[in-house]
Amino acid sequence: MKSFNTEQHNHSTAESGVAYNISDPTKNVDEDGREKRTGTWLTASAHIITAVIGSGVLSLAWAIAQLGWIAGISILLIFSFITYFTSTMLADCYRAPDPVTGKRNYTYMEVVQAYLGGRKVQLCGVAQYGNLIGITVGYTITASISLVAVGKANCYHDKGKQADCSVSNYPYMAVFGIIQVILSQIPNFHKLSFLSIMAAVMSFTYATIGIGLAISYVAVGRVGKTSITGTAVGVDVTAAQKIWRSFQAVGDIAFAYAYATVLIEIQDTLRSSPAENKAMKRASLVGVSTTTFFYILCGCMGYAAFGSAAPGDFLTDFGFYEPYWLIDFANACIAAHLIGAYQVFAQPIFQFVEKKCNRNYPDNKFITAEYSVNVPVLGKFNISLFRLVWRTAYVVVTTVVAMIFPFFNAILGLIGAASFWPLTVYFPVEMHIAQTKIKKYSARWIALKMMCYVCLIVSLLAAAGSIAGLISSVKTYKPFRTVHA
Repeated sequence: MKSFNTEQHNHSTAESGVAYNISDPTKNVDEDGREKRTGTWLTASAHIITAVIGSGVLSLAWAIAQLGWIAGISILLIFSFITYFTSTMLADCYRAPDPVTGKRNYTYMEVVQAYLGGRKVQLCGVAQYGNLIGITVGYTITASISLVAVGKANCYHDKGKQADCSVSNYPYMAVFGIIQVILSQIPNFHKLSFLSIMAAVMSFTYATIGIGLAISYVAVGRVGKTSITGTAVGVDVTAAQKIWRSFQAVGDIAFAYAYATVLIEIQDTLRSSPAENKAMKRASLVGVSTTTFFYILCGCMGYAAFGSAAPGDFLTDFGFYEPYWLIDFANACIAAHLIGAYQVFAQPIFQFVEKKCNRNYPDNKFITAEYSVNVPVLGKFNISLFRLVWRTAYVVVTTVVAMIFPFFNAILGLIGAASFWPLTVYFPVEMHIAQTKIKKYSARWIALKMMCYVCLIVSLLAAAGSIAGLISSVKTYKPFRTVHA
């Protein structure tokens, strides 16, 4: 095992926290001294799809059931357009001041610092990293629910739908955590492409299975009660429930598209030819179009199959019971997808902390030293003791939090409400205005500001709906019992 110090062995850039010798022609590096980026619009699309198409795609039938055919589909399309529109603005801000030849910014916070500065940088950090931490905890819970559903599907098949098939989530959370401890040693986003492609395939698979099962229900005439306005007051829900659930449904749809949290980190994996902003815009178009297609299919076919009684997730909530082996496979795909998605959202946290520590303690060998280890069959790997300890500790903490607060998924809507507006709308619009020097009170300036205010109102309403849902979850929560999806 060979030890070397990443801060002293080579020349390094102050920004990266990773060292490369720019003057050495044998080193494959970019103009900023970092390892040469090899990502393409295709790998970026895989990252986006992994980040956007979560298991929440299967809950869109519930969202459309609250809103109805017209409002549900319209809101899906509106938010897909807003997400793509603002993502193109954010892609242009990766380099500053020029989107093609300017200096690279490696994180969302650095982009905000370059264009806006001041306290807005801290606001961005709180929104981004708070959201990322919440998502990693939520994914731990959701993955365990999917794995539990596999065992329950077999139980229901053998003993009938009325059988008590409760299974503890905790062992599955622990297994998920162990897997994440291993995968967290992947050093950075640049090495995640294979994992994101696998996760994207898994997301397509279980979404397709969900759509196929819903279509089969509709084809044989097992259709639910649907309407233009969704759930009916006085029949399906009370007036208060209609209001709060509608707000929550709008929020679910809006936040289902939000991947701005990791957009800059994804763009930083792209090679510089063609220009990163051009490739990222193409990847965003492919990613958002693909997810919108699946969202509409899942939402509409699920609503058609179950009507106003659409479950929160028609795979883990057992909207379907048979064929049980297909339900098992779909839930296994959800868990596999979340294994990759966890890393997509955790890597920015890992790199933020490690860069800070490298910058603040450049002479601390525990933090900066790496060890070259030969692993049989797999080859040579560089291992950092600090990375091993810190990342393992993070995974352990998120797993323990998931075990303590298994209703934490209800909090994710609130975290999403707090982060969607600043990260997906406000900062991209403000930086676009600053970059392109849009004249104040011009028609374009007014239109962009109006979009910001409308999205802010939507976020506030969604937050209110999420709080109502959280209160309901806390009231019905029973400790030491299996938590259903």
